[in-house]
Amino acid sequence: MDKSSLPAVVLLSGGLDSAVALAVARRDGFRCHALTIAYGQRHAVELDAARRVAAALGAVEQRVFSLDLRAFGGSALTADLDVPRDRNAEEMNSGIPITYVPARNTVFLSLALAWAETLGAFDLYIGVNAVDYSGYPDCRPEFTFAFEQLANLATKAGVEKQGRFHIHTPLVHLSKGEIIHLGLTLGVDFGLTHSCYDPAPDGAACGRCDSCRIRRDGFVAAGVPDPTRYALG
Repeated sequence: MDKSSLPAVVLLSGGLDSAVALAVARRDGFRCHALTIAYGQRHAVELDAARRVAAALGAVEQRVFSLDLRAFGGSALTADLDVPRDRNAEEMNSGIPITYVPARNTVFLSLALAWAETLGAFDLYIGVNAVDYSGYPDCRPEFTFAFEQLANLATKAGVEKQGRFHIHTPLVHLSKGEIIHLGLTLGVDFGLTHSCYDPAPDGAACGRCDSCRIRRDGFVAAGVPDPTRYALG
């Protein structure tokens, strides 16, 4: 069957990686249904970025699902905790940071799986990365492999052998510079994306959190201009 007739669900946060994941899914020929989660994140400006990216990259639809993880807290992104700033590479690679949101990707993939089953889709895309990342355990290949096994055990579609679910992680082994290069070849406008964990009230990126530093270093490594709007001072 021509993939252009097949749906895929793509988790789209509005960040750099998820935008490239959506572009890859489109390149692979799927009709892309973008799922964005409003989970009470302090950087909610990324929701607007997700809408821009979904429109620019031709998603057949985008849904924003509200799920307030601030009810649990436990992360600097969902509780009144300070976002780490000005950390060097060694510090960013030592342990799991306070910006880790407990079980976030497990929750997000579960929601994507539920939507996929209703759409008759068996392909899910997520822009996790295990190279230039902040040590999150739910960005590792072992996690997505385990979730794929779960998806095929825990669904009607899987049990009845209507198809086999696949969790696509096209960026998992790429550096941030390589992800940026890939995105550019696929027509991603990175000026539409947002990565900062602690943006200014006007949405400008802080330039100092882990996510900003990894993003900025990625553009340097890629040798292309960084289109990010950073806060002054």
